[in-house]
Amino acid sequence: MTEPRSQPRADLQRWSGSTADARAIQTQLADKVVLADEFGPLKVIAGVDVGFEDGGKITRAAVVLLDAETLEPLAQALARIPTCMPYIPGLLSFRELPAVLQALDSLDQTPDLIFSDGHGIAHPRGLGIAAHLGVVTGLPTIGVAKKILIGTHTALGEQRGEQVDLLDKGGKVIGTVLRSKDKVRPLIISPGNRVSLETAPQLVMRYVTRYRLPEPTRLADRLASRRDEKRAGPQQPMELQ
Repeated sequence: MTEPRSQPRADLQRWSGSTADARAIQTQLADKVVLADEFGPLKVIAGVDVGFEDGGKITRAAVVLLDAETLEPLAQALARIPTCMPYIPGLLSFRELPAVLQALDSLDQTPDLIFSDGHGIAHPRGLGIAAHLGVVTGLPTIGVAKKILIGTHTALGEQRGEQVDLLDKGGKVIGTVLRSKDKVRPLIISPGNRVSLETAPQLVMRYVTRYRLPEPTRLADRLASRRDEKRAGPQQPMELQ
């Protein structure tokens, strides 16, 4: 398997408060994205999602590790840190990645592939959170988004597995609109790093069970959104584990 080719994590700290600077960093890092299948046999896969607490003051990042064959959960981590910047459309990765990286770093295993809630290259500057995460860590990543950020597509069939290309204004393919279950809202799939446009939706469908979301991001979403905690009632906050 090709060794991860990571960029310095200082890229996450270089934002000075200027949106223009942040957009320039995104453009620079987007040039480092690899849209080819540079990964070996999948043994451990990860799901990543981010939520917020206390009116957005706390960023809550969840990472779950699963066995790539059985989908058995292997480990999970939750990082809760003060939110480092306000919500700015198109710059969410700067807001969310510090907590994601902290959660990833707390785990004993490195995943062979990460499924991230959000976009990969289907982003105005080609660097959604899945792409930013992939470039910074050097790991293969795929973006699994619930709605379109940019791009257009032709009509999509209603049956499970139907897919059409997502195109930018110039007609370039930047992702896939994928129907993961019969007659449910489609997912927007785009590679983040070290995964090709063709392979990304295939890998997502490999890990879709009876739910709309693939199992890695479905489980990460539950942890990041505190859904299970809310159902169970008040309890102590979860820490890194």
